[in-house]
Amino acid sequence: MNISLFAAIPEIFVTGMLVIMLLIDAFIDEKKKAVNTIWAILTLIGGFVLQLYVFIPGKVQLAFNDMFILDAMACGMKLFTYLTGIIVVLYVKRYVDDKQLLKGEFYAIFLFAILGMLVMISANNMLILYVGLELLSLALYGLVAIDRDNVRSTEAAMKFFILGALSSGLLLYGISFIYGATNGHLQLESVYAEIGALMKGHVNNASLVFGVVFVVAGLMFKLGLVPFHMWVPDVYEGSTLAVTTVIGTVTELAAVVFVIRFLVGGLALLGPQWSIMLSVLAFLSLIIGNIVAIAQTNIKRMLGYSAISHMGFIAFGLMTTSVEGLSAVIFYVVTYVLTALAGFGVLLMLSRDKYECEKIDDLKGLNKSHPIYAGILLLVMFSLAGIPPLVGFYAKLKILEALVATGYIRSAIFAVVMSLIGAFFYLRIVKVMYFDEQDSEIIVADNCILGRSALVLNGLALLVLGVVPQQLMVACLRFITG
Repeated sequence: MNISLFAAIPEIFVTGMLVIMLLIDAFIDEKKKAVNTIWAILTLIGGFVLQLYVFIPGKVQLAFNDMFILDAMACGMKLFTYLTGIIVVLYVKRYVDDKQLLKGEFYAIFLFAILGMLVMISANNMLILYVGLELLSLALYGLVAIDRDNVRSTEAAMKFFILGALSSGLLLYGISFIYGATNGHLQLESVYAEIGALMKGHVNNASLVFGVVFVVAGLMFKLGLVPFHMWVPDVYEGSTLAVTTVIGTVTELAAVVFVIRFLVGGLALLGPQWSIMLSVLAFLSLIIGNIVAIAQTNIKRMLGYSAISHMGFIAFGLMTTSVEGLSAVIFYVVTYVLTALAGFGVLLMLSRDKYECEKIDDLKGLNKSHPIYAGILLLVMFSLAGIPPLVGFYAKLKILEALVATGYIRSAIFAVVMSLIGAFFYLRIVKVMYFDEQDSEIIVADNCILGRSALVLNGLALLVLGVVPQQLMVACLRFITG
């Protein structure tokens, strides 16, 4: 029995800081709630430093009776989760203050979501995967509903909660089938070994097949793939912009690692079965995501359908089950999160007091009054569309290369065609910013220098990583190979 807790020190630290934050928040005056912002940033920085401290290159560490794993992929994705979390706090700080979104509770729930992501990334057991997922999901339900006086937020939270509970039930039901079919194993490596033994004995286990179907359905809901996507546009549109930023960026990291751990780590031998399901869902997601996004007038809803189409690209990468394909998936999700962060960052900077920049028409003539913000949003849209030399182009190229290398030629061609269709609604944003006349003057809120500086660096990163992506791609390859 492995009871060492060394590998989990960062998570223990985040938990302790969370408890202290809740205690502080209960006793300080409402006017001093700004301390919660500083405390959240210190928590994330502390977790980042401790993560570097506990990681031993080339060694896989286990904790909690081997249910918690710290390998290269876990460490790398956790570091990026901490970094992304810090950027999110810098972006939403002024927005949360303006909207008076129960400041203390917002940051506490956000840190609970981060903690859930960290557990998901390091889970080496099906039940721990589920525990991490539920910790994240419950935190997100609370964040979506945090603006209690907003009818749209309340409606979005109810839809998210009901559909999320359904998907969690499907996932848990699938786990129970796999548990029974593999003679009572929940550890991913044990499940893998038992499935191998069953296949060598030519045992046709119907419970295992049912389990895989339910597990894939539950996992794909978390990625937002069609037809499990119905929550994405409603939650993106109904949530406040700060919450949409959280859901549309940092959570994607844990979701993708979660799927890789589950499908590739435990159910890799059943790849031919679940790859077929992924291919169908990826086709549907690229079609629905790109075509329906064209009709949207709300930019948050449009970005929701955009996310669905990008998850379709990720599903294509996952179905290759090759090292190149999986490393391309990691690269894709990391760069997508960076790109989405910059886009939501601009929208947050343009929102103030009771005004929220959420309609596409709200960006009319942005270049004339705020050329820097327009330039960053232009980089974001070009990157999401896959236009070189931005990083989104290289990310899509690596997925297409993996598809071609594994013989999925038709899927690669289809993905290219869908990307061309999707470019229309991204370029429409650019057209509105640069060529349309302003209906009214766009006033930018008084944002802190740290937030503005982070946004500019974020925008530049999209260009720099597109020109010199090799270092990040090598790091992603190491995450997969260890």
